[in-house]
Amino acid sequence: MHIPDGYLSPQTAIPFVVAMVPLWGIAVKKVQSEVKKKDIPVLAIGAAFSFTIMMFNLPIPGGSSAHAVGAVLLAILLGPWAACIGVSTALIIQALIFGDGGVLAVGANCFNMAFIMPWVGYLTYRLIKGNADNLSGRAMAAAFIAGYVGLNIAALFTAVEFGSQYHLFQAADGTPLFFPVPLKVAVIAMMSEHLILAGPVEGLVTAAGLWFVGKNYPAVLAQRFSNGVKIDDLGVEKHV
Repeated sequence: MHIPDGYLSPQTAIPFVVAMVPLWGIAVKKVQSEVKKKDIPVLAIGAAFSFTIMMFNLPIPGGSSAHAVGAVLLAILLGPWAACIGVSTALIIQALIFGDGGVLAVGANCFNMAFIMPWVGYLTYRLIKGNADNLSGRAMAAAFIAGYVGLNIAALFTAVEFGSQYHLFQAADGTPLFFPVPLKVAVIAMMSEHLILAGPVEGLVTAAGLWFVGKNYPAVLAQRFSNGVKIDDLGVEKHV
């Protein structure tokens, strides 16, 4: 799902970088005020896990790749703003050091995988899980669906972003200047692979990771989804 350099025009890539700057600022403030010091190692491990799992790329037609991200799992464990920081860190390191994803396109990649995906997945999980126990079958199903939906929405954003370049930026003779295939082709190629392959993998990773944490480190989940405490969609605790 990483967009490489040369597939987005500067007119598209730079605004995404600009848009991410205030989002990163909000995320940093939320993490500083809401993530406890004892949970910082969890955030670091989550970022490392996301970095590692994203390195297993499967090239797909249309100019991108399919892979799991781990963003929804991190969002469930520590909140979507913490996931934004963790996944963004992984994406920036990948772009600068390993060339996985473009440097100029890092804003778009972070927007898709570190902002859209965690929020969509987190809200999906909360909606489906409801008041079920953290390790119940419903909670595990919610985690699977949240990972699946979050990844595919991020993939759709990605496909639209680089597929639209074909129509927006062409030379006088009609030759595309950046992305080489139309939007329809980009969407079909991206979504078919993610709906069939990468989405189920992301769902399994999210559910399995949540089950592992809940079984071995129940306090991590208990502090976010405990009886008598409601965590709203902005990650703020409210006693009920």
